[in-house]
Amino acid sequence: MGVAVRRETRMSVAEYRIWVEDRPDWERWELIDGERILMSPPRERHQTIVANLILGLSDLARPKNCRALPGLAILSEAMDDFAPVPDVVVRCGPPLPDGYASDPVLVAEVLSPSTMTLDRGRKIDFYKTVGSLRRFLIVYQAEARIEVFSRRDAEEWESAALGLNDSLDLPELGGAVAVRDVYRDVVF
Repeated sequence: MGVAVRRETRMSVAEYRIWVEDRPDWERWELIDGERILMSPPRERHQTIVANLILGLSDLARPKNCRALPGLAILSEAMDDFAPVPDVVVRCGPPLPDGYASDPVLVAEVLSPSTMTLDRGRKIDFYKTVGSLRRFLIVYQAEARIEVFSRRDAEEWESAALGLNDSLDLPELGGAVAVRDVYRDVVF
């Protein structure tokens, strides 16, 4: 009787970047813990929240030579088997030559039922390793709630939960976004 050999399937970011180049543009992939994950198309409610975030963040980002963008993969020197694609990324400086950012100042994940555990678990651990990141947001769809994780120093983070009548203070961008504006045109 033969013995089955277990094959290691985990990918590094470098292997993933080569692999994903040949995928069709309409496929959306991310790398989590060395595993390729195909993302399903987001629903309209999800995209409404993403669009509202980008609009609100862009007004603050532009004067700082920054941009609020959807769909960039995030890289960290500390973890070579992660390239998640948050819903919104704010980064500054010259445009990237590709879709991979290692210098975001803010990322936002809009929770979907199928990704909630991952977004609130391993991705939080990953985002805390990105040295340039000052803030990341977990934005709920089913209720007007935003969890804000803010970097206090190199190792410490603090978190807060905001509701519909609160304001999202963003000192790294020199302003704030009303939570109400993030949920514009979303009915609960």
